Amino acid sequence: MKNILDGRSFDGVFLPRGKTSGDADTLIFKDGRFRSTACEQYGYAEAPYQAAPNGDSTRFEVETKSAQYGVLRWSGVVRGKKLDATVMMVRSGEADEENWVVAAEKA
Repeated sequence: MKNILDGRSFDGVFLPRGKTSGDADTLIFKDGRFRSTACEQYGYAEAPYQAAPNGDSTRFEVETKSAQYGVLRWSGVVRGKKLDATVMMVRSGEADEENWVVAAEKA
């Protein structure tokens, strides 16, 4: 089954909460799977994503994992050609860290 965001990719920035600069990132939705190029360097693998229409937007959720750095829980919305997401870094024994991604669809 084709997921509704399949075939789309978005260029943007992965930012720790409260910061004004971060890592360049490309978010790729393909074959029911999601990957973040900024997070791959930290060992985060691609993972299956869930997406559903929500009015004039599409909401998506995905959980990516790294053996070294823990889990990233992505929760985002695509509206037109714009993507906004909150990314919670969850590590055993540490406080969760909130990050943001703002991106626009590649032309």
